[in-house]
Amino acid sequence: MTEKASTAPVGAADIDAAARVVAPFAVRTPLLSFPVLNERVGTKVFLKPEMLQRTGSFKFRGAFNKLASIPQDRRGGGVVAFSSGNHAQGVAAAAQILNMQATIVMPADSPVTKRERTKGYGAEVVLYDRDKEDREAIANGIADKRGATLVRPYDDPLVIAGQGTAGREIAEDMTALGLVPDIVVAPASGGGLIAGVATAVKAKFPQAQVIVAEPKDYDDHGLSLRAGHREAHHAAGRTICDALMAAMPGELTFSINSKLLANGVTASDEEVGAAVAYAYRELKLVVEPGGAVGLAALLAGRIDARGKNVVIVLSGGNIDADLFASLVA
Repeated sequence: MTEKASTAPVGAADIDAAARVVAPFAVRTPLLSFPVLNERVGTKVFLKPEMLQRTGSFKFRGAFNKLASIPQDRRGGGVVAFSSGNHAQGVAAAAQILNMQATIVMPADSPVTKRERTKGYGAEVVLYDRDKEDREAIANGIADKRGATLVRPYDDPLVIAGQGTAGREIAEDMTALGLVPDIVVAPASGGGLIAGVATAVKAKFPQAQVIVAEPKDYDDHGLSLRAGHREAHHAAGRTICDALMAAMPGELTFSINSKLLANGVTASDEEVGAAVAYAYRELKLVVEPGGAVGLAALLAGRIDARGKNVVIVLSGGNIDADLFASLVA
């Protein structure tokens, strides 16, 4: 391991440790390859379907790794998290398994499906106005009052290491196939998933290009990579990729991603919607918009993939039923 890798906030050894913690509870999702997709883009594509993960997204991995680390004498206060939906469900499910109380601060305009599923895992849901209120301040206030542990969605080494177990599985499965991943694509909001995936993949395949995929105009990671420091996007309104609306990369995650990521790509809402429909019609997969942005960028020709082994992480499948029906109609 290089000196740079050894001083990183999260390393391959941390991800190995996380894998041992989450293995009895998380789904080891496969790598899927489809002839129809390979023929369309002219290369070999492998999809990592994290919508098959417990709670329907990769978020369970990091949440469980974090909650499992909380000492027994501190579990009585429970945990608090803030999330638009997938982190919420991951934390709620992990808390249920570990017999801890979870309180989740969620935007009032988050998909009803995500709110109801979060409650279904036994969590208390506190709603806020994302345009007028500070979710982190609300969560911190609840944590202070109750003596609860705040579980951040991405800027936490244990969360990043947990998400990195998806990348570890990619590296192991590509090795088992006798293949080298030339390009690995994953979406980003705060950057925890891609930081973990990049750490794990590049520990095994240092020449692999890891690319971040984001919604058009919400490409704060792409902007930040080009600038060499964290930059906020200035998008107004909403994107159908509701899980990818963080305004700026996390401080900890960007300290990792700025060293490991090759570049960023984007896809418009129209392109993402077409990718959701394509995944359903042609691949028989249900993917939420935020989880499909990497596939959308590939289908739109924004990734130089021809003749290369490409892995794309489909990060989740928790899509609102009405939105899904409108996209696949």
